[in-house]
Amino acid sequence: MTPAASTPVQHVNPPELARPSGFTHAVGFADTVHVSGQTAMDATGKIVDGDIVDQFRQALGNMLTALRAAGGEPADLLSVRIYLLDIPGYQARGKEIGQVWRELAGETYPAMTGVGVTALWQPEALIEIEGVAALRR
Repeated sequence: MTPAASTPVQHVNPPELARPSGFTHAVGFADTVHVSGQTAMDATGKIVDGDIVDQFRQALGNMLTALRAAGGEPADLLSVRIYLLDIPGYQARGKEIGQVWRELAGETYPAMTGVGVTALWQPEALIEIEGVAALRR
């Protein structure tokens, strides 16, 4: 049996995040963590009030909470995908969004992709963020 084959898959659902239904907030395997798409949902399951910057802060915070619960840190992120309803609106607020990133995740940026979408799972959501990390053990 190879070491990877004997490594259990770790399902992580931090209590600080809304209870998941039909998904796991993060899944770890060996030294890799995949964080499910996180919207601006608060712990009660409601999307926070506010604009794209407010929702970016909550969604990124949720993603980092799940990552940390799986044993990772922002510097471990390999890639981040951001799904957006309004790309021009996001771009117009880029400096503020960058400041939120630096405040919550630090000065290191992973490979990032922004994808324009027509809808997200929660109708009030403006943004969803998912990530993949390689843990340093």
